[in-house]
Amino acid sequence: MTGIAAPEVRIAGGRLRGNWEDGLAVFRGIPYARPPVGSLRFAAPRAVQGWDGVREALAFGPAAPQSDVLGDASSSDGGDDWLTVNVWSPGVGAGAQLPVMVWIYGGGYALGSAGRPEYDGGRLVRDGRVVLVTFNYRLGVEGFTWIEGAPPNRGLLDQVAALEWVRDNIAAFGGDPGHVTVFGESAGGGSVAALLAMPRASGLFRRAIAQSVPGPFFSPALAGDIGAAIAGELGVRATAAGLAEVDPALLCAAGDSLAAKIDSRGDRWGQAAHGAIPFAPVVDGDILPATPWQALAAGAGRGIDLMAGHTRDEQRLLTALTGMLGRVTPAQAAEALSIFAPGRYDALDPEASPDRLYELVHSDWLFRMPSLHLAEAQLAGGGRAHLYELAWPAPGMGGVLGACHGLDVPLVFGNLTAGQPAMLIGDPPTAEAVALSAEMRSAWTRFAASGDPGWPAYDVAHRLTRVFDRPSAVVPYPEERSRALWRGHSFDPLPLLDA
Repeated sequence: MTGIAAPEVRIAGGRLRGNWEDGLAVFRGIPYARPPVGSLRFAAPRAVQGWDGVREALAFGPAAPQSDVLGDASSSDGGDDWLTVNVWSPGVGAGAQLPVMVWIYGGGYALGSAGRPEYDGGRLVRDGRVVLVTFNYRLGVEGFTWIEGAPPNRGLLDQVAALEWVRDNIAAFGGDPGHVTVFGESAGGGSVAALLAMPRASGLFRRAIAQSVPGPFFSPALAGDIGAAIAGELGVRATAAGLAEVDPALLCAAGDSLAAKIDSRGDRWGQAAHGAIPFAPVVDGDILPATPWQALAAGAGRGIDLMAGHTRDEQRLLTALTGMLGRVTPAQAAEALSIFAPGRYDALDPEASPDRLYELVHSDWLFRMPSLHLAEAQLAGGGRAHLYELAWPAPGMGGVLGACHGLDVPLVFGNLTAGQPAMLIGDPPTAEAVALSAEMRSAWTRFAASGDPGWPAYDVAHRLTRVFDRPSAVVPYPEERSRALWRGHSFDPLPLLDA
């Protein structure tokens, strides 16, 4: 805003100066915990130290060290202050008491950054009249690998610390600390699910939106064996002392090296190996006492409003990234069914092609059924849940990816022309895309404000589900054949198999 002083707030650590951007007060790169390096490496997050004077909050903090498996890992050259938050607000001042939405990015618990352009909060905040918080957390070996002498689930502990920062400071930005919704997609959705099961997160949020929740959670034995293998890539032991002097970039490279050959460990790591998943939250009995499905069924989420859902064609993008789209052989489909399916997919759809069977079983095992079961576990525990599916086929890239994994993110944020989303949606976006994005943003922010996204709550009698499409509709759960096949399946922690 020309001629208007930059927005300033005072929080627990000291004074901050942000910037005005299209009428919003925006603050970036605010530390919520001390840098997890040196003596604090592999430790639980520690309280941030304050500062004197006014701290400029104009640039995103550096991304955490991460995988380069997609060839675009964010650099940490900007320093080691990885644990920072960013805030978008329609205005500052403790009297506003606006709903707060806290975003957790995905990336397989191995990559990602709150600074990516598709997570810019401007449109969501401006249209929804909410305060938005995004943040970075530790990834891969630094955040999720089982390391002797270090607390497990360090990335989840970072998320709890960020939510504690929100509780203690968000009023200064016009947010209501008692009116917080946490939301995330993919590994971010898995993180939301984990937070619902974590005693340390109790009371830190009122509502949760879990988008495309991944099913894999690890047992300590499996996590320990994978950690030992990653450390073995560098010739060291998977202990805090053994890894303390290893450069974080080398640890990331070791994780990528293992991931490239993980399918050879199927005899020990089972579905985790066949699904190429080296990182996941660990059900350790303390920080994460149970899986989200177990915890919610036992009533852990009874006081939390939950919205959960998935895309229709979750797996298709992932299949395309491996170069297998349209090329799955009958043998590959049969192998996938034998590893991941709980029953006869071919009996449900005898005419399905190998590509279709491969996509269905991977979509269901990895994202669709875990998301559905999370909502059903919430009901079993006496809570309330709303369910959705995104079925709109993205027109980008000739429309071959359909309603693929991750398509919901740009639609919810409204950033349709930022980076990778433009490839999916097309540039310029169609009128359909713009309208659907507005519809989804409205549902997300309405849920954050009231707990009601605009369609009936899910129940086992009617199974009403919002299907986002052109046009959208409320119908009985559209993936009924998969639901019936997976009925009774429990998403237990993945075990270490006998070698």
